Amino acid sequence: MADLRIGLIGLGMMGRHHARVIREVDGFELVAVADAMGDPHGVAGDLPLYGDVEALIDAGIDAAVVAVPTYLHEEIALRLAEAGVHALIEKPITSDSAAGERVVHAFRSRELVGAVGHIERFNPALLSLRARIAAGELGEVYQIATRRQGPFPARIADVGVVKDLATHDIDLTAWLAQSPYASVYARTTARSGRTHEDMVAVTGQLSNGVITNHLVNWLSPMKERVTVVTGERGAFVADTLSADLTFHENGTIDTEWDSVAAFRGVSEGSVIRFAIAKREPLRVEHEAFRDAILGRESHVVTLEQGLATLHVAEAVLESARENRVVSVPVQ
Repeated sequence: MADLRIGLIGLGMMGRHHARVIREVDGFELVAVADAMGDPHGVAGDLPLYGDVEALIDAGIDAAVVAVPTYLHEEIALRLAEAGVHALIEKPITSDSAAGERVVHAFRSRELVGAVGHIERFNPALLSLRARIAAGELGEVYQIATRRQGPFPARIADVGVVKDLATHDIDLTAWLAQSPYASVYARTTARSGRTHEDMVAVTGQLSNGVITNHLVNWLSPMKERVTVVTGERGAFVADTLSADLTFHENGTIDTEWDSVAAFRGVSEGSVIRFAIAKREPLRVEHEAFRDAILGRESHVVTLEQGLATLHVAEAVLESARENRVVSVPVQ
């Protein structure tokens, strides 16, 4: 079977990585790229470089990767759907849920593959963690807490930290727990002089009763990407920067050293750091997109799932504005 002809629109920081990975994935052929601002990172090579999505479509593509600013997602996605082109859209799916609904309908009504680039689902540490939770290694899950902190990325201008960064944690939390959000309470602040928020603290509860906590900001001098899942048998800690996964087991052996017991806690047990295969998440994501197009079993993040994450993000922002607990719409 001939390779799928892929077009890429958006050649910024993420676009350059997509271009590299598309070229590496079996079954894909990158045939054209587009960006109204040109090719700042020189990723086009000898490929045609176009200025808009219309020219990209005219190049005869089967699928496209959309890595443009969020406010352009709806316009480009709808045009791709109209042309019968499958699409992988960087997260968030769109700027707001109304636009997301239109995009979901456009792809669903034409039976096209639409996917959202929630790349954390393809991180080796989180893939291993989800499999271990599903296998019952943690027992009942009580809480999922995340920390996603770091300096401000100058490339982001059209959304705040909730839609740009916290959507990662919202999506991975619901995915790990295999349950949607029921409610959220949040506080935000804007300290960098921008229109949008640059720090958020979120407390939530999933429909299955798991409680959640997310600390996300663009104001920290250090970069941190940590997910902690606590349950009846202990706690898993996933560091998605290094793709490391560690299990802290509830203890079964009592200590006779009273001062140490009081300091450490009476149920501290063994700590296990797992050896896991570490494939590049972006490549695994592209392979899932390819498999979905070809009708194979795939774990691609669907447009519907991307929309559900956006609904939660909007509930977070509503909660922060109104200083109240907000229920998340049932999808």
